[in-house]
Amino acid sequence: MASTISIITSLLYLTTTLTTHSTAQSMGVNWGTSSSHPLPPDKVVHLLKSNNITKVKLFDADPLVLQSLSGSGIDVVVGVPNSMLRNLSSSKRVAESWVHDNLTRFVANVGDGGVRIQYIAVGDEPFLQSYGEQFKPFVVGAVTNIQLALIKAKLDSKVKIVVPCNSDVYTSESGLPSKAYFRPDLNKTMAPLLTFLSKHSSPFYANIYPFLSIHQNKNITLDLALFKPTARALKDGRKTYKNSFDLSFDTLVTALSRAGFPDMEIVVGQIGWPTDGAVNATSNIAQHFMEGLVEHLQSKAGSPLRPGRSPTAYIFSLLDEDLRSISTGNFERHWGIFTFDGQAKYQLSFGQSKRSLVNAQTVEYYPARWCVVNNNKDLGNATASAHDACSFADCSALSPGGSCANISWPGNISYAFNSYYQQHDQSVDACNFGGLGLLTTVDPSVDNCRFAIQLRSSSSTALKWTLVSWWRLLCLWLLLFVFPPHRT
Repeated sequence: MASTISIITSLLYLTTTLTTHSTAQSMGVNWGTSSSHPLPPDKVVHLLKSNNITKVKLFDADPLVLQSLSGSGIDVVVGVPNSMLRNLSSSKRVAESWVHDNLTRFVANVGDGGVRIQYIAVGDEPFLQSYGEQFKPFVVGAVTNIQLALIKAKLDSKVKIVVPCNSDVYTSESGLPSKAYFRPDLNKTMAPLLTFLSKHSSPFYANIYPFLSIHQNKNITLDLALFKPTARALKDGRKTYKNSFDLSFDTLVTALSRAGFPDMEIVVGQIGWPTDGAVNATSNIAQHFMEGLVEHLQSKAGSPLRPGRSPTAYIFSLLDEDLRSISTGNFERHWGIFTFDGQAKYQLSFGQSKRSLVNAQTVEYYPARWCVVNNNKDLGNATASAHDACSFADCSALSPGGSCANISWPGNISYAFNSYYQQHDQSVDACNFGGLGLLTTVDPSVDNCRFAIQLRSSSSTALKWTLVSWWRLLCLWLLLFVFPPHRT
């Protein structure tokens, strides 16, 4: 009897271990750094490891970030910004220099604590329709030259190239997968790109946003986006779609099939749900979505066109970023599963033993001090001052549907003042506003509306000093060798 119990216990442990490992391996996160006061890289890496996150996707090749990932055992996707595509496409030497500076010195000694770089993500949604021809003509040339640079550096067996694409690269007039195809204006670009990816056994990186789909596709409801079993399923011929993720995924599968690549691997480069800045952007709804997504991927159910296999997916994103562009909506600064300072917004399991996310530790803040409006002053010009503050600081939480949308006037003025004050490192001058600002040690937060205190310690400070140091060395070199002092 004891032996039987021991065997059952071992089997249960093995099942749990395999499930945990499977979840961790199939999901990663995007780590963006568009923040005025980013969490220091070493603390972010600790946050990743504490939550058993084994894959991370970057948007650039920041040396401080890559250095922090050395020896972590985390699989890394390094990003190439869109702004570099033209130069990389036109010059093999530029590509060789980029690979040398951003890859070679980090991946050369993986066994000795280097960085496990698996992919280079060339561009960030370079085919967006709103970009027009700004980046599109340079993508194929850039990936070709980077591949040649990888071969020259003998890294082509370790690192593969991908191109993250937004879901607008493919379309369907009916909104259903069976009628899907790549945008006609991409025909000349997509064919050689897909050929390149296939030749080098690289996956197609697709960014899928169910949050945006409910606004763009009349067939998709909130329940369908949230994986709710009560959602009204959609029929596409003999296929049935019970969630919007599978609908978007199979739309891409069909587009790839029509282009002649029916079996190309797909990786979901970005998927998530914002928690502020818009209607339906709340932590509660985000948690429902993320739980549904994790369960769906973990089940290995796959999609109707690719049953029995789930793609690797990178959650967008790890942390909130207060400097992200809000051209598509104020929610853009609130995609994080953690707040800007590494505090969990809701509960989720990435394979750790408990369902609770582990917060960032030993986070250093500025003093508990806030800037609010002085109610004893004439507030006739307060609204104009708040608008000025928000043009420099992050006031996205004040937008309709946001966490601070319902705080009464002049509470919203205080929120704007404090956002500006914190972004400017609690400088006394940053709480002036023509005499309308007032410093307080009483937290003015109301319900879910958080008046944040910014981080004191950030990588931006170290980066600024690094740039200053390099500038000083450059000036010294110019003085000594290019413009040497006249000797008599």
